[in-house]
Amino acid sequence: MALPCLALAGPTASGKTGAALALARACRARGGPPVELISVDSALVYRGMDIGTAKPTAAEQAEVPHHLIDTHEPTQACSAAEFVADAQRLIDAVRARGAVPLLVGGTMLYFKALFEGLDPLPPADPAIRAAIDARAATEGWPALHAELARVDPTTAARLAPLDAQRLQRALEVWQATGRPLSSFHSGPRTTALGAQTPLWSLEPRERGWLHRRIAERFDAMLADGFVDEVRTLRARGDLHPGLPSMRCVGYRQAWEMLDTGAPLDRLRETGIAATRQLAKRQLTWLRSMPARHVIEADDPAAVERFVDAAWALIDGH
Repeated sequence: MALPCLALAGPTASGKTGAALALARACRARGGPPVELISVDSALVYRGMDIGTAKPTAAEQAEVPHHLIDTHEPTQACSAAEFVADAQRLIDAVRARGAVPLLVGGTMLYFKALFEGLDPLPPADPAIRAAIDARAATEGWPALHAELARVDPTTAARLAPLDAQRLQRALEVWQATGRPLSSFHSGPRTTALGAQTPLWSLEPRERGWLHRRIAERFDAMLADGFVDEVRTLRARGDLHPGLPSMRCVGYRQAWEMLDTGAPLDRLRETGIAATRQLAKRQLTWLRSMPARHVIEADDPAAVERFVDAAWALIDGH
């Protein structure tokens, strides 16, 4: 019988990395197969973005194999389709090595794509994107939103007038295919993991517990040199606030602080608030995935509960 593929999700700061490492250590201690971690995180793919993404440390990555970390330059984008293709390839490779693949992270779009499949959208077209960006620079994104409302009112209705990344993609699809983006959502989907992969989710009973952890972690990032990390990224000269990498929570707020000269206290305030909003969105995504197995993240025995449940599947494969 093939080794199982496992998945662990949860909002930011809920303890996913610690739980994943605990499972890998438990398997090693109990004489089970090794565990390899496949990151499901759209920020961890970027090189040079270590502190603000809470990237696993070099020691943690040396102890347990990690995949899909530091795969992209911050100038690049990583689509859900690219992630799914990479993750499925890695799942097969990890199993072929006699190890258990554990998907772990908090990018819920990626999890949803893995479990439910993807719409067969056309690939990105750099020339079309550049033309759209040029128009946005002169006309403004609200004008392009109005244009999208004429050709694809369904998609425009769910997008904010300043949602540059999604507006760009919707207009790109329209210009490349002559079809509205919304028309692709009713077609056949690519093969995904499906119900055979158990998904555990670390979700706190008390929102205040998560808020405290978010604040503590952001303070730790500031103490570790997060602002200097963003200064180094800005100094490259090839990055700007419109890139997906620089729109990551924390990085966007730090970039704005360095642009405006706002005090560090203001960055702390806006960074923590943005991270809380991210956690809220992640929990909303998770609640739309009814097959998940919820573990209360603020339960002192949460890690033990996850390890025991996962080990039962691994040991009984």
